[in-house]
Amino acid sequence: MTGQPPATELEQIRDFWETLPCGAKHASSPEGTREFFSEVEAQRYELEPFISQYAQFEQAKGQRVLEIGVGMGTDFVQFARAGAEATGVDLTEHGVRLVRERLAIEGLNADAQVANAERLPFPDGQFDVVYSWGVLHHTSDPDRAINEALRMLRPGGRLCVMLYARRSWVAFGLWGRYALLRGRPWRSLADVVANHMESDGTRAYTPSELQKRFGALEDLSIGHVGTPYDRRVAGKLADITGDRLGWFLVVTGRAPREA
Repeated sequence: MTGQPPATELEQIRDFWETLPCGAKHASSPEGTREFFSEVEAQRYELEPFISQYAQFEQAKGQRVLEIGVGMGTDFVQFARAGAEATGVDLTEHGVRLVRERLAIEGLNADAQVANAERLPFPDGQFDVVYSWGVLHHTSDPDRAINEALRMLRPGGRLCVMLYARRSWVAFGLWGRYALLRGRPWRSLADVVANHMESDGTRAYTPSELQKRFGALEDLSIGHVGTPYDRRVAGKLADITGDRLGWFLVVTGRAPREA
């Protein structure tokens, strides 16, 4: 017995990503080197070339951008390179340290800090763009984190968030492996995603669920995006269904403008 209290869900999530920052497994060069970051970046955009379409890095010059969950900063540095006034937060000290090292290597000026997505340390309406790619579904209270993201937007500010899709080839594959093949077909898609996808408690959503959460935005768009991860599960079937059963759900919209 250690006498230590059990870790909270948020602490467990933080510890998972502290150990292996997202994308680190794709690099063979020593961590923190220019070569390491180049390998991580090349692999990210090879797997997910559609990111720039949604992030709109090239339009960020002069804008105040907040990225929630910077990881190792691959997307974050795109905003900084484009001339944004960029602020990035992450739950892990490991990730923030790597982002700061990367900024220093490239001679970029941006602010990266440790913070909890469920309690962001900024006043309301501070940012022109709020961006988060594959992060908020990992928090212990995603609804609170979503509300915090919305709170950050100035009137007319743009939001872009990617969350996992429950009705997707990836989720079906997890269900087949951890429910059907283990003789537990009653397990739900939500259950297998929560227990077998990355950090414990991971959520996955339907478009209608996200409509309720982001419904206050103007010009709201919520759509599946097909990914290589779907093709790994379903092969040519994923090509046939296209985006309809894609693992990613991308939400974009704008905060209501002042009257």
